[in-house]
This record gives sequence, C-alpha cells and structure tokens, in this order.
Amino acid sequence: MTPTERSVDAAVARAVALAGGAGRTVLGIAGAPGAGKSTLARRVVAAVDAAHGPGTAVQVPMDGFHLANAALDTLGRRDRKGAIDTFDAAGYVALVRRLVAADEDVVWAPDFDRRVDEPVAGSIAVPRATRLVVSEGNYLLDGDTPWSALSDLFTETWACVVDDGVRVDRLVGRHMRHGRDHGAARAWALEVDGVNAARVAATLPRASRTVRT
Repeated sequence: MTPTERSVDAAVARAVALAGGAGRTVLGIAGAPGAGKSTLARRVVAAVDAAHGPGTAVQVPMDGFHLANAALDTLGRRDRKGAIDTFDAAGYVALVRRLVAADEDVVWAPDFDRRVDEPVAGSIAVPRATRLVVSEGNYLLDGDTPWSALSDLFTETWACVVDDGVRVDRLVGRHMRHGRDHGAARAWALEVDGVNAARVAATLPRASRTVRT
C-alpha cells in the first residue's frame, strides 16, 4: 500500500466521522468500471447508519443518469453504453447541487436497475435531515464540462481502485449475470469498459483520498 492509499476500514471510519459533523456532507466515490465503488458506498452507508442512526446516510448512484436505451439507440451509442457521453451529465450535476444545498424537504433521485438495464426516475428519497449523501460513479473527477463542476461541490472525492485483473474478472461476471456469454462478456469488459477505465484512471490523482478495495 502506498502512503496515499487507505484501507476500506480507514475510509469507512472517515465517513462515519464526516457524518458526525455539522450540516450535510456529500461524498463522491470515483473509479473505473468494476473497481468496487457501489460496494464501498453501501458499506459506508451501513456503517454510518449503525453509528449515527438509521437514515443518516443515503446512497445516490451516478448510474441513475444513464440515458435510456431507446435514447442511446437513437443517438447510435448503445454499443458503448457507459461511455461519458451516454449519461445526462448536466442533470447529474444539477442533482448534486440540490443535494449540497439541502434546502428542500426531500430530493428524489433516480436509480439504475441492472435487471432491466435502465435508469428509474424518482427512486431514492433524500430527506432534508440526511447527514451524509454518498454518490458513486465513473466520471466524478473528469475535467470536462459539466463534470468539472463536481470538484467544488463534493465535500471529499475518493478514488476507488483495485488490481486490473480483479476488476476485469468482476466485470465479466457482472455481464454474464445479465445475459452475455463468456466471450461477449469478456469482450465488453476489455473493449467497451476498458476504454472508459482508461479515461477514469487519468482523473483519479485529483481525488482527496485513494481507497483500495
């Protein structure tokens, strides 16, 4: 482990401490496809709720801002779903601004349903009383507009990293669980997810902390 990396346990402890502060904390977890962002976010939420009470933390994934498959078909981007231009980036940034402001009784965020491979609007409630919002996604540290606005919105942004072999194996398993055969799953993990992973890797040094899963 390099001096800049932290364990999952240390990261979770940091999140518990952040949730105990004054006001709302909005934490971003960035990383390549298959790095373990969602798993880390779930662990953070569970630990924070255990320490501070149920409902203290809420997970809001960037994946809720995937464009619908019909829209991707129209745009000719379905065969590289997950690339940076297959998301409603402006919509996601606008949601993060609302979450940071914490001045509404409740903010409803979209989720992503992997069973049908589609975003689902209005799925996640974030009440005003929520102390910690954890949002995870590939492009939270990207330098292009409008993604670049996120660095000034998140309280902290963590880079979630894992060895490439483990990451690819996770992706192959994920794609197979959702209907692809092994060859197609591996091809997508290496060719489509691989392009996105390279873009994400270049942005991770901007993170305030690195967490190895």
